[in-house]
Amino acid sequence: MKFRMSPSYKVALIQLHPKPLSPTFNLTKAANFIRTAAHRGATLTVLPEYALTNWLPDSPAFLPICHEWRTYLDKYRSLARECKICIVPGTIVEAHTDPETGETKLVNAAYFIDHNGEVLGRYEKKNLWHPERPHLTSSTTSPHEVIETPIGPVGLLICWDLSFPEAFRELIAAGAKTIIIPTFWTLTDSSPYGLSVNPRAEAVLLEATVTARAYENTCAVIFVNAGGPAISGGTQAGGPKPQEGVTGPASDTKPASGHYAGLSRVALPFVGALGDETKDSAAEGMSIVDVDMRHVDEAEANYKIREDIGREGWHYHCRHQRRGEKL
Repeated sequence: MKFRMSPSYKVALIQLHPKPLSPTFNLTKAANFIRTAAHRGATLTVLPEYALTNWLPDSPAFLPICHEWRTYLDKYRSLARECKICIVPGTIVEAHTDPETGETKLVNAAYFIDHNGEVLGRYEKKNLWHPERPHLTSSTTSPHEVIETPIGPVGLLICWDLSFPEAFRELIAAGAKTIIIPTFWTLTDSSPYGLSVNPRAEAVLLEATVTARAYENTCAVIFVNAGGPAISGGTQAGGPKPQEGVTGPASDTKPASGHYAGLSRVALPFVGALGDETKDSAAEGMSIVDVDMRHVDEAEANYKIREDIGREGWHYHCRHQRRGEKL
């Protein structure tokens, strides 16, 4: 189905605090936010990565929840129909049986569900954060696909994908105007060294990178991260002290009660970051943002990024110029 590009739309950024291993509780809480967003006129709602479960893959309770992924997807579809609103339900970790080996594999998937409850597109996380690799299966070399939606052409990415400009380039080369990124990113994802230099090192990374991606790709970036309560001994906004519960890249899992970063926002060229309730906060909450896509079109007219990468003989031989090939 081909939709017309929406000149503007209203998106709800739901900076949810996912209660560990409590999908029914988290879905109920998300539904309350979504109903409020619909009442306030939002066209689209976006939740963070691991919104149903938090991230505790070593818990015996984690895998049984992953086997029920279709049940939760169907509940989100029903909610979209009820509220007449589009939903990106963060991510859902799905358990699938490998047809060749018979082994169970876990994939981390994001969906775009339209206001009629139809699934318009699905994306499996490609770039896995180091501690995720023992638990999740990457989508590896499958191409990034653009989804035609009521707000226009959309690309889905997940969390650590943010660090790879190639993912954005492939999507905008295929026509994406909005990139949506459900995320579970904590302040303690930095190393002990990084935290000793700057306890907010990860926040600096997120704030800079999300805006940079919007500019360098002439697109809107919808970044929705998990939020959470402040931790005793150090507020979320100020970041953790270096000696406190540092997990960092070497850890096997992120702590379910760790130092949440939040900072959910929409980034637009010329404008920067939008989302007054969440962009400067780690607390659970919701921002509703008016996204004016004229900024995207005017940015392209000024910077001509898409025009340059679409030109024959462009000097960077990137894979998005070979989308017809199996990568």
